[in-house]
Amino acid sequence: MRWLQAAAAVGAAALLLASSCSWQIGTPIPEGVPPPAGDPVPAVDTYADGRGADQLHEWAAERAEALNIPVTALEAYAYAARVAEVENPDCHLSWTTLAGIGMVESHHGTYRDAQMAADGDISPPIRGVRLDGTAGNMHIPDTDGGELDGDPHLDRAMGPMQFIPETWKLYGVDANNDGVISPDNMDDAALSAAGYLCWRGGDLATPRGWMAALKAYNNSEQYARTVRDWATAYASGRAL
Repeated sequence: MRWLQAAAAVGAAALLLASSCSWQIGTPIPEGVPPPAGDPVPAVDTYADGRGADQLHEWAAERAEALNIPVTALEAYAYAARVAEVENPDCHLSWTTLAGIGMVESHHGTYRDAQMAADGDISPPIRGVRLDGTAGNMHIPDTDGGELDGDPHLDRAMGPMQFIPETWKLYGVDANNDGVISPDNMDDAALSAAGYLCWRGGDLATPRGWMAALKAYNNSEQYARTVRDWATAYASGRAL
């Protein structure tokens, strides 16, 4: 499993609905960050054959209904956080933060009635708006020839964690051991997001580290606040 590859500083995701508010070093950090870590995730074998997140099915199934998160998505978030703990123990990334991002970006892979299979594959693929520089969006010319996002002219954010193609090429990983690195697979997207957040934030147990990671993911204070609020709710065992 390729856990992490250093890359240029480019935002991981673009919101389906753009925000124009930004956070910069030196401005106030929102209160209550980082959000609580939530229920501890059981140990897993990160080198097991097949879909590693299946090891967390019982844990996820016990919590999914109360959290209003699909079981498969919750497995993916928890597994990604567990892998991060093993591979980068100084990162301190929680599954609640990943779940908060997944909720804000795509309602855990269900945006516009998308369906998630047991292996984490999502159909139809979730695509964000064309990043054409209008309505508060970034302007990102095509970087993948439309191969990943289906648009040969402009980039679009992809999948349940809304990666842009350029960042996906650098950070995308095969988390479920199916031989495919897909932004439209929940497992792959969650673990790729974990690697990106750890690389950009350092120690996410600190307010500054957590905010740096979220700022890199989406340069918006309101975005960070919303992710925090969802993550905090999940840590308490409920949805907002």
